[in-house]
Amino acid sequence: MAKEKKRALLELLHRDGNQLCADCGAPDPDWASYTLGVFICLSCSGIHRNVPNVSKVKSVRLDAWDEAQIEFMACNGNHAGRAKYESKTPSFYYKPTFSDCQLLREQWIRAKYERKEFIYAEKQEPYSAGYREGFLWKRGRDNGQFLSRKFVLTEREGALKYFNKNDAKEPKAIMKIEHLNATFQPAKIGNPHGLQITYLKDNSTRNIFVYHEDGKLVPKLSRNYLKEGYMEKTGPKQTEGFKKRWFTMDDRRLMYFKDPLDAFARGEVFIGSKENSYTVLEGLPPSTQGHHWQHGITIVTPDRKFLFACETEGDQREWIAAFQKVINRPMLPQEYAVEAHFKHKP
Repeated sequence: MAKEKKRALLELLHRDGNQLCADCGAPDPDWASYTLGVFICLSCSGIHRNVPNVSKVKSVRLDAWDEAQIEFMACNGNHAGRAKYESKTPSFYYKPTFSDCQLLREQWIRAKYERKEFIYAEKQEPYSAGYREGFLWKRGRDNGQFLSRKFVLTEREGALKYFNKNDAKEPKAIMKIEHLNATFQPAKIGNPHGLQITYLKDNSTRNIFVYHEDGKLVPKLSRNYLKEGYMEKTGPKQTEGFKKRWFTMDDRRLMYFKDPLDAFARGEVFIGSKENSYTVLEGLPPSTQGHHWQHGITIVTPDRKFLFACETEGDQREWIAAFQKVINRPMLPQEYAVEAHFKHKP
């Protein structure tokens, strides 16, 4: 009887929709919430355990199941779970993946199942009303200290603003949502609720680093960075030595910084599509000198070649895959305008 139950559960796992975690999309989930009727991965199962009033979990392969529980899973599953618990998800709401940090996935799971925000729109947090204000701890650009600052997110103005003083009438900065990206960076910032916000200021990229004590950060997230990490680079004449820099790939913009927590990028490179003569090549031109790391990458643009070097072969493969993903995607009409006025900063 136990073998039959196990076989029935494994058959359910192979149904269309159940082969990926219901919450983060991780492949081969082998845990399940037998009160919600969804199959989830090990990592998300740990988050479900933190909301036992809503979700109770079991291992598909290791725990004992009774027939009623198996029947409940058979009548539900991940397709049905998403149809129910995600039916009114706002179009701008970022759905985290298995590569995202624990905090982001936990907020998503709690919003879905505990607060039922995407079943009942009236239960959604104030971000759906188009306006929100609150206080975040912001890192100072020059001294590195975190100080409390008032932030205002307004959909009507399409902007995120922050103020240096609580009673200030004018904001210190206005960040247009269309030019803004935000991503959780707990390790980089040193706080489990750390957020990095990137925006354009005077045609240059500016970073600010913030955190909130209870994790309820500015919710209008856009996208994760395709790739971050250290590489070496050389200048436009390719005659000077290579320097180690921190690189961030944000969609078609490759930015580099002397330090991961720098407020401003030292330079930016626009990465277009293969139809527009952008290519990525493994290795460096034979005459290249001055690099300490041996795993080279050459980015060819209509204007010039950009030379980079990675410390390991694994880093090289990951960066090439990130560049290739962007280059293989045709450019959108608005991206041609960005390319036209984009300043290559070697």
